[in-house]
Amino acid sequence: APELAKNGVASLRIDFMGSGDSIFTYAHYNYTSATIDAKAAADYLAEQEGVDADKLAVMGWSQGGTNALLAAAAHPETFKAVVTWSGALDLSTMFEDFDKAYAEAKKNESYEMTFDWRDSLQVGKRWFKEVDETDVEAETAKIKAPILAINGLADTTVDPVNAEKIVAASKNEATKLYLIENCDHTYNVY
Repeated sequence: APELAKNGVASLRIDFMGSGDSIFTYAHYNYTSATIDAKAAADYLAEQEGVDADKLAVMGWSQGGTNALLAAAAHPETFKAVVTWSGALDLSTMFEDFDKAYAEAKKNESYEMTFDWRDSLQVGKRWFKEVDETDVEAETAKIKAPILAINGLADTTVDPVNAEKIVAASKNEATKLYLIENCDHTYNVY
């Protein structure tokens, strides 16, 4: 954000439901809530002095990249560009057995996802339902705005093929792919 500001670009970073200072748990988070939050954040930013509401972009990393694509597809009048950092087209591939995890979420209202690079997350049954029923690649094809799809070539969490598929699905000629050598899912931060 400070580097963007130095270059005259306003930015707003938000925590999705169940993250940061949210009063809700992550089990309440889903694609729909994320799209609503992204649109609300954009509307807020558009009202700020010095911000050109006709030049808003949405950017997200990992599942946030997925959310960015879905928000841009849902609100083309708001989002004029999209940037994904390791955006995933199919989050069900994060599971050895998606159907088994979904069944547990249905039974217990949530499922605990574990990671080797962050704390675990309690994922709610609505998240599973929306992941199961949403064709993110088809939604990406609806986006009229240019997309910059970035991925680390050493990413084992979100295969770099996702970035290539995002670019292939895009109808905008200004869409670009940027693959980074020797970078993992967190771009070697951890």
